[in-house]
Order: sequence, then structure tokens, then C-alpha cells
Amino acid sequence: MTAIISKTDVKQVRQKILSMLLPITAEGILQMTAGFISMAMIGRIDEIAIGALGLSMRITQIIWALFRGVATGAAVFVAQAYGADDVKKIRHVIMQTLLSSVILVVLFQIFIIWKAPLLLRIFNPGDELMINSILYLRVVSLGLPFMAIMLIVGGVLQAMGNAKTPMKIAIIMNFLNVGFGWILIFGKFGYDAMGIKGAAIALVIAQIISAVIGLYVLFGRDGVLSYRKQKELRLDFSQIKSIYGMGIPAAMEAVFWQISAIILVKIILKFGPVALAAYQLGLQAESISYMPAMGFGVASTAFIGQAIGAKDRSLGKAYMKELIKGCLMLTSISTIILIFFPSVVMRLLTDQVEVINIGVKYLIIMGLVQIPQNIAGVLNGVLRGAGYTKIPMIVAATGIWGIRIPGAFIVAYYLKMDISAIWIVMGLDLIFRFILSFVLYRVKDIYNNDSGGKSAVN
Repeated sequence: MTAIISKTDVKQVRQKILSMLLPITAEGILQMTAGFISMAMIGRIDEIAIGALGLSMRITQIIWALFRGVATGAAVFVAQAYGADDVKKIRHVIMQTLLSSVILVVLFQIFIIWKAPLLLRIFNPGDELMINSILYLRVVSLGLPFMAIMLIVGGVLQAMGNAKTPMKIAIIMNFLNVGFGWILIFGKFGYDAMGIKGAAIALVIAQIISAVIGLYVLFGRDGVLSYRKQKELRLDFSQIKSIYGMGIPAAMEAVFWQISAIILVKIILKFGPVALAAYQLGLQAESISYMPAMGFGVASTAFIGQAIGAKDRSLGKAYMKELIKGCLMLTSISTIILIFFPSVVMRLLTDQVEVINIGVKYLIIMGLVQIPQNIAGVLNGVLRGAGYTKIPMIVAATGIWGIRIPGAFIVAYYLKMDISAIWIVMGLDLIFRFILSFVLYRVKDIYNNDSGGKSAVN
């Protein structure tokens, strides 16, 4: 019979959740604010610059999604090993993830630099947009290996309950990105104004410095991978296979979103570059909600993984209850902002009236679905922590390819409706995914599962 958790234990659960959520939420808010500032600087250039950033991001975000998935796979193993107090396993998983990821991401980087025009041609952009997009994509691709390192460092540290260090690294990265961006985009301190190229260079500089700091945290004197503790630097293909087997579904979930975003951008371009700019800025504005709420998904994976590693069912349920309550409270605030003050938010990002008008409609519709979207994020985080990484992938695939993409295509090309109809289709997709995630969560007995039937700590 499952033990009933005491009030004292509930207090401890809340304290542990807060100790992780506060840094993750602060990191999310920081990234959101820095993203706002960076986008606002680019938004002051012109619509072409905004569009070039948007198209290039569709490519780089696929690579981000892949390695975010790999980091998630490593985090599941690390969290469960941490719960079982298996330090040797933790070190081995982290090292194998880093080694394999660096090799793989460099191959992707070379391909993107070489084939940037081919990759961007799928959007069928105009000549000026194409030239700017190629320039931006080739420069930012230089930072991809460092981006992958930061994802892995942040993921494994959070899996062990250390959210403060990734937050500090994020503070440094975003400060550098904004600072160098302001100097290079507009030409300060004697530098020539570089526009969109300056934004790309600033991002790469920030990523390099932050990745070096992250590696120092892992390999330094007191780091989990210090040379005093880590003796083996060879690839362990059996362990790598397990990590990627756990992480690939999470990666594919994000890749589905990125591929669908490429298709969606192409559909939106049917309505012109102003509509694309409004969508890009709307996504940035929507981060008011989903960036802070992402912390709840990360915490869900870490704490449920730790509870399962410790074989403590009641603790897992206590974490789940408190995470849902916290997510509801936070999302309610951001929902009010998006629904009732959308024009204020959009004006922070651009002064172009037509872009603002389209973006306001996007924010209102997305505001209406923030609660189901973010609660689904917690449910999916819980499922990942239990090792069921395939379920969130299936949910994402069903919503994206069953509702979002075909729905957008129908309203744009067959019904020839206004751009707002696409925003509505996106909202319906998010509601459907919440319902499906909830049903599958109820079906699975996650608290008696070790990585989908195989213990991560064995």
C-alpha cells in the first residue's frame, strides 16, 4: 500500500521544487527579456531583417531540437542515477553525451555552412530576404557546437537538482548577446553598423563564452567530471545507444515542431512579409508565458526521474501535484497579459503598425490556450522523467500532422481565409494535445516504471 506523505514532507517537496523552479523561471524570464531586447533591436532595422532571422532560426532550431532531445535523454538517466545515488553512472552518462554530441554537431555545422542556400530555398524567399538569410545562417552556424554543449550542461545539472548554475550561465550569455548585439547592430564605440550580421556575430560570441564556462563547471576542480574523477575519455557505444534511444523521441518531438514551423512559415509567407514578421514577433511575445512555464516541464522530468530512481511512489505523486498547482498560478498571470494587453506587448517589439495589428490577433488567440498548453508541458515532463519519452513524441506528431499543418493548409489555400484562421488552427492543435497528454498520463502507471521498463541506473 502506498504511504501517505506527511505535511512536513509536502513542505520539503515545495521547497525542493522552488529551489529548482526559481532559478529556471528566472532563467526563462531572463532569456525572454533578452530575446525581447534582441528582437526589438532587429525589429528597428526592417521587415527583411526580421524575416531573415525567422527563416534562419527555422533551420538552426532543428539542430537545437535534436540536441535538446539528446540532453533530455541524458537528463533522464542522470536523474534516475542521482535518485539511486549512483555517482559513477552519472559521470559516465554525461561524458558519453558530451563526446558523441560534439562529434555529431560539427558534422551538422559543416553541412549547414556548405548548403545554406539550398536549405533556405525551401521557403522560396525573395532575393533580398534570401541574401540576408544566408548571411545570418552561415554566421550563427558557427555557434552550433557551443549551443549543444550548453544544452547538455544545463540538462544534466538540472537533472541533479542544480538549477542555479545553468541560470548563472544564462545570465552571462544573454548579457553578452544583448551587449555585443547593441554594439555591432547599430555601430557603437567606433564600430561600423553591421545590422543583421552584427546580431549573428553577437550570438556566436555569447555562445562560445557560455559554453566554455559550462565546461569549466563540469571539468573544474569540484566538477562532476573533474580529471581526478573522470579517467575514461573513450566512446562507449552501448551507453551512447541507450542515451540516444531515450533522447531521440524527445528530439523528434521537437523536430516535428521545427519541421512544421518551416511548413507553416511557407504558408504564412503566402500572406506576405508583414504577416511573417508579425508571426515571428508574436512567437517572441508569447514567450512571456511559455519560457517561464518551461521550468515546470524541466522540473517534472528531474523530480519524477529522481523519485523513480529512489523507488518512492508517494514522493513522485507529491511532486506532480505541486508542479501542476504552481504552473496554473504562473500561467494565469501570463494569460491575462496576452489576452488583455496584446498591443502593449507588440509595441515593445516593433513600431510598425501593420505588424502590430496582425500580431495582436495572434497573441489574443494564443493567450486563450496558454493554460492547456503549459499543463500539457508538465504532463509530458512527468512522462519523460518516467522514461516514457515516446508518448510526448506521439502526442506532438498527432497534433501537428493531424491538425496544425493540414488545418493551416486548408484555411489558407482552399478556404482562402484571413491569416487569423491559421492562428485559430494553432490554438485548436494545442487544446487537442493537452487532452491527449492527460488521457495517456492517466493510462500509464508511471510511478512504477523505470525508463519504460528498463532501469536507467542498471
